[in-house]
Amino acid sequence: MERRNFFKVAGTGSAGLLMSGSLAAQPIINPDNKKIKSISGSWFEFQHLLPSEGRYWDPALASFTAEQWKEKVKEIGELGFEYLVLQEIALDGKAIYPSKLAPKYELGCEDPLEAVLSAADECGIKFFVSNDFWYDCQKGDFLMKDPGIRKFRAKAMEEVTEKYGHHPCFYGWYFPNESYLMPYFDEAFIEYMNDCARTAKMLMPASVNLIAPYNIKAEKSDDKFVKQLERMNIEIIAYQDGVGVNSTKLGEPARYFENLYKAHQKASRARIWADMELFYFEDGTKGNLLPADFDTRILKQMEDISPFVDKILVYQYIGCMNKPGSKAYAGHENQESVRLYKQYKNWLDNSYKE
Repeated sequence: MERRNFFKVAGTGSAGLLMSGSLAAQPIINPDNKKIKSISGSWFEFQHLLPSEGRYWDPALASFTAEQWKEKVKEIGELGFEYLVLQEIALDGKAIYPSKLAPKYELGCEDPLEAVLSAADECGIKFFVSNDFWYDCQKGDFLMKDPGIRKFRAKAMEEVTEKYGHHPCFYGWYFPNESYLMPYFDEAFIEYMNDCARTAKMLMPASVNLIAPYNIKAEKSDDKFVKQLERMNIEIIAYQDGVGVNSTKLGEPARYFENLYKAHQKASRARIWADMELFYFEDGTKGNLLPADFDTRILKQMEDISPFVDKILVYQYIGCMNKPGSKAYAGHENQESVRLYKQYKNWLDNSYKE
């Protein structure tokens, strides 16, 4: 279920560009390998898209200085995360960064995008940079289909490339208006995604681009779905496991990821990653997001999906994990986010010893 609206269920480029997402470029996954993969990265945000879910960390993020943003990125890098997926470069039409195209979304830091990219350069993290939200983030269909937004988004991508494309960490783009499986991708989404990819490849030919669809429990990984994958000019598809939003039950995603993995193999297209949810709802099915327990839930999520994905990304470090003593703390005062950090680091240290 789409995380920015939990309760709303809901032309390809040139041949040369299409090859960028081919299976030939991806590592071979061995589904018989039972080793649990560590977490390779996380989504990253400046403010949570739904304020009702991020009340425990939004105030802290809003007041972060440039040094605190840098500290947060370095803190994440210290835990071994290789990738960060930026959720937004704008919120409700206001730019997170200094822009000539739109008014500024006021935060404590003048240019948080520059701060986090500079820090990522220093610690070797790769960033997938968002290309939205230039209107109400909950109106995904409008953002995907409106011709005016489409033209504006392309201009914004050009501006972001001019301002930040020199950063070595700028690995690629994230197209955040997500589709869902029902059981196939909506054709309008494929058109939107390929349009974003054309712009991304024009601006940054070597960019590696990512999407993160939801509702995997509806997957039907048949020939029709395989043909859709073949037409999608995307390098990485990180499917949301749905455990945090109660769309799937613990233990179920393994079956869905296995089917999706087989479809990707047939299509010889995009790499398959996971977008694994670290949180649970404070009020059962709604409200603020809180970090789940690693030992009783998250480790099982990792175990289930590890055989079928190249990388595990999580939603998300911000708000759900904090290094003990962090100078850039963002999360509930009860320190559950510190507990999760310590639980995961203890597992990592004992499972991946040199």
